[in-house]
Order: sequence, then C-alpha cells, then structure tokens
Amino acid sequence: MLEDIEKVLITREELQKSAEELGKRISADYRGKKLVLIGVLKGGVVFLSDLIRHIDIPLDLDFISVSSYGDSTRSSGVVRIMKDVDIDVMGKHVLIVEDLVDSGLTLKYLKDLFQARGPKDVKCCAALDKPSRREVEIEIEYKGIEIPDEFVVGYGMDFAERYRNLPDVCVLKPHIYYE
Repeated sequence: MLEDIEKVLITREELQKSAEELGKRISADYRGKKLVLIGVLKGGVVFLSDLIRHIDIPLDLDFISVSSYGDSTRSSGVVRIMKDVDIDVMGKHVLIVEDLVDSGLTLKYLKDLFQARGPKDVKCCAALDKPSRREVEIEIEYKGIEIPDEFVVGYGMDFAERYRNLPDVCVLKPHIYYE
C-alpha cells in the first residue's frame, strides 16, 4: 500500500492539531444550543471521530452516506443518498462534517437537503478544503487545512475503497488512478 504513495501531504500531527482547534471553536460557538453533527460517510468518519473528542458540549450525532464519485477521481455531480439520517433536525443547529470539499457539489446538495428540513441553521465543517476545484459557491464555516489540487487518500479518504486506513493525508501516485 505504501508503495502507491507519492508523498505525505499532511501529517497525522497536523490533522490532530486542526481537529482540536476546530473542536474548540465549535464548542464556543454552539454552547447552550441544540447541536446535531451529521457525519458524511465513509470518508468523514475518521475526522469526525477526532473532532468530537475536542467538542466539550452536548451534541447529537448521526450519519448520512452519499455517493458522487464511485471509483472515479472526480465527482460526477450527481449525488445519491445511500443512507439518510435518523434524527429529526427541525429546530436544531445542524453541522455537516466532511472530509474534503473540492467541487462543492456534494456539500451544496447536503446543505440544501438539510435546510429544507426546518433546522435553525445548517453549517459545514471540513477537515480539508481544495478551493481550486470549486464549481459552486459554498461557505465552509469551520475549515480545516487548505490543500492544492492533488489527489489525496488516507485519514478516511479512499480511491476505490482503498487507503482509508492511512493515518496521514497522502498524495497517490498518478499511475494508480490513471490505470
């Protein structure tokens, strides 16, 4: 698996520091409010696990699973819900937790979806941001680390369901995904 990695882009230490800083900000901003964190499966689960350990206020937690990539390196732009949330978000503060925002299409879809369900507000938190690939305007209120336009895996992110278990964010060798 490591032979497929071109380089480590972000170390586990940098990821932990970012999750801690975001967790502290979220705790301060939502103190005294009914917060629901919605983890976007599968990629966001590692970041979400790190993030919630740094949030020191009560919260509800649920998951949504969507698909827009398949085995490709680029989003198709068509978002399918594979698993919806079980929690009713009406009247609550919703925070969508994503691993990576690149085109913004999936996140925009999710924000619109949850906004239609009557919450007090819907905001976003992302471990990584790739603004150079943005296709739609989308606000990320809790932004982790900005990255260049490189294909990354690890820290929950995959290519064809592989590499999720790498502890760092790594750049995959191009010949792996161009085969």
